[in-house]
Amino acid sequence: MTSPIQLYEALSSAPDDKTRARIIAEAFERMEERYPEVKDLATRTALSETELRLQKEIEITRKEIEITRKEIAEVEGRLRLEIEQVRKEIAEVEGRLRLEIEQVRKEIGETEGRLRLEIEQVRQEIAEVEGRLRLEIEQVRKEIAGVEGRLRLEIEQVRKEIAGVEGRLRTDIAESKASIVRWVVSLLAGQTVVLIAALFAIAGR
Repeated sequence: MTSPIQLYEALSSAPDDKTRARIIAEAFERMEERYPEVKDLATRTALSETELRLQKEIEITRKEIEITRKEIAEVEGRLRLEIEQVRKEIAEVEGRLRLEIEQVRKEIGETEGRLRLEIEQVRQEIAEVEGRLRLEIEQVRKEIAGVEGRLRLEIEQVRKEIAGVEGRLRTDIAESKASIVRWVVSLLAGQTVVLIAALFAIAGR
């Protein structure tokens, strides 16, 4: 280490005691290299001077550590205030969100209630329409049955009329055939008489 500040920074950033001990040992090693009189212990004066310098450096380091601790405390205080402020803001946001969620739930409940009423209303309307349609279908079926009955009667009447017309036509045809036969017979008889008369006339000559 080249300065007490660097030594302090290394010690404050060390993750555990083992690392801090190694840093201190390295610092003493650097100090011995830098101040060989400490290692040799040539005189008590050199040792005293070295001890005084070390005490001064340690005192300076302690003051710097104290200043750093104060700065850390100040930073920690500010951070705690900021954290508390953030917590308050989070609590406020959470409260607003809870109110909004509750409002949304109420609106969903109201909407669900209205939808259920509308669905029930639609079901009733469908039931009423279905009832009317069934009545209309039954009425149409009755009308169809009535029309079918009338048509059957009319068809039966037409069949009877056709049968009567057919009977009359057959009678007329039979009478016509008989008349034709009588006419033909009369014609043949007349021609026969004429032929006989003609033969008698020829024979008398």
